[in-house]
Amino acid sequence: MKLLITGGAGFIGSAVVRLAVARGHQVVNLDALTYAADLANVASVADSPLYAFQQADIRDRAALNAAFATHQPDIVLHLAAESHVDRSIDGPADFIDTNITGTFNMLEAACKYWRAAGRPDGFRFHHVSTDEVFGSLPADPAVQFTETTAYDPRSPYSASKAASDHLVRAWFETYGLPVVLSNCSNNYGPYHFPEKLIPVIILNALAGRALPIYGDGSNIRDWLYVEDHADALLLVATKGALGRSYNIGGENERTNLQLVQTICAILDRLRPRETGTYADLITFVADRPGHDARYAIDPTRIRRELGWRPSVTVEEGLERTVSWYLENDAWWRPLLNRHGVGQRLGTGAT
Repeated sequence: MKLLITGGAGFIGSAVVRLAVARGHQVVNLDALTYAADLANVASVADSPLYAFQQADIRDRAALNAAFATHQPDIVLHLAAESHVDRSIDGPADFIDTNITGTFNMLEAACKYWRAAGRPDGFRFHHVSTDEVFGSLPADPAVQFTETTAYDPRSPYSASKAASDHLVRAWFETYGLPVVLSNCSNNYGPYHFPEKLIPVIILNALAGRALPIYGDGSNIRDWLYVEDHADALLLVATKGALGRSYNIGGENERTNLQLVQTICAILDRLRPRETGTYADLITFVADRPGHDARYAIDPTRIRRELGWRPSVTVEEGLERTVSWYLENDAWWRPLLNRHGVGQRLGTGAT
């Protein structure tokens, strides 16, 4: 198959690109190369005859029309998005333009291409979204997000993703565009851009800086290893029922404090400090405005219908992730100079 993957130079998108090429698919990576993208993420497949890169912005309809006409994909995996909640608090306009208008442009370009090609049965448009569209959960472990949970976004980021989800469903119902959707829990792993919690903690620890945790660290997230997510995305894209959504979770709920303490313990073992432990650097900071208390995914549908479950526990995944950052400073050091990295964002200050 030929896959058109938007955002393929980003964190999750690059994992999908690498896995798809490894499985023998032709891949077209369409990416605008904004601040969080890095072609080094796909360097391992860049010379493959199965791989092609096109720099294009999903806000540019003409560029998208040209990309579809040139590459004629069988499946679209739409991952391109602005994704950092803190940045959405400080500058929501980019999230509206990219996540909503950009997805609208993708749907229009895909629809035009699909119709011109005679509405081929095998064509699919897979829209990749987040569990944050569902809002916040109570601490009760019996309560989880399902595919029928009502949307209740709390940040500009999650609101923009919720809107894009609704657009995708509307194009299925109104125009018959063959779509599938997925909503995932928090991803982590190699090539994670160093503004998100896990790489921030690893890199601050290595530099001997404070390890910032919002509030009291009690916020709970379900953690999904990025390579497990890539596997699930290819499965949903090829086998998911049309018009259906699938929640993809890691089955690994942890509080932010527990997560940071686990990272500290791994670093204590792999690269001990001269004095004390990395946990000594933990610092509680003012909470993020509108910080959701808990996310947790019920993965029953994808397990029953497609036979998928995550293969990596959060402890195994964090061990791999910490080791990868220790071994790949040539990748992450240049990224520390990009705009906003290392700064406290999303305070809500005007």
